[in-house]
Amino acid sequence: MQHTRLKGDVLLLLTALIWGSGFVAQRIGAGFVGPFVFNALRFLLGGLILWLLLSYKKEKLTGQVWRNSALPGLFLFLGSAFQQAGLIYTSAGNAGFITGLYVVFIPLILAFTGRPVKARVGVAALLSVMGLYLLNRDAQAGSLNPGDGLELIGALFWAGHVLIIARYVTRLSVLQLATGQFLVTALLNFLGAWVFESFQWPSIWQAAPAIVYTGVFSIAVGFTLQVWGQKYTPPTDTAIIMSMEAVFAVLFGAVLLAEPLGLREMSGMILMLTAILLAQWGPASANN
Repeated sequence: MQHTRLKGDVLLLLTALIWGSGFVAQRIGAGFVGPFVFNALRFLLGGLILWLLLSYKKEKLTGQVWRNSALPGLFLFLGSAFQQAGLIYTSAGNAGFITGLYVVFIPLILAFTGRPVKARVGVAALLSVMGLYLLNRDAQAGSLNPGDGLELIGALFWAGHVLIIARYVTRLSVLQLATGQFLVTALLNFLGAWVFESFQWPSIWQAAPAIVYTGVFSIAVGFTLQVWGQKYTPPTDTAIIMSMEAVFAVLFGAVLLAEPLGLREMSGMILMLTAILLAQWGPASANN
């Protein structure tokens, strides 16, 4: 039991590292193509890679797979759409830390559905809002960065996605669930791109390295590791481990994109990380 739990924790930590580095690629890709086009292509690439692996293992995308992939795919679509749209206006570090707030939202959602949550979660929520204010570089000027707001909405859907995966991971194999949700997400993004954006191939070519990197690593590898890790780790523990993606996002953003990291941003990150840790300290409810 201890061995399988450790296995799940390591897989989720690797997920956090991959996703943290992916924020840099997503930030670069946001400069060339719209969020729907970017996500459509990277999720399609990730889905096709896993579909080939699925075929090799002689597993199929049956009707049951599609039915059980629809809801995870919808939440993955909404979370990734708001995240990628937010990256047009905010930094990779901001996006990583605000996305990390889903670890605060998860116990709050559990409480809303009737499971008791301790008072420390309320304190964590307050600390996270304070951290968000300090992290937002436009806050001192009395304005709000629209990108940070989009990332915050996306964090709600990421929280929902983690809880949905925890329920659905027992219904399908890891590869079936991962492949199905990626292809559903890709389809929804293609519909969004058809309605709101356009496929400009010169721009897509410029964004190709970011699309390939996130399609292969963030999608095919990262999300599959998440599903795999959640077979052994409960949702609230999953959240605290994967919250490390915020730390990795800031580090990669500072090193690779030369994004500023001053005392104000550091203070905000410390408050938000404290909120994340406090929200996950001990069981959030009797069922976790």
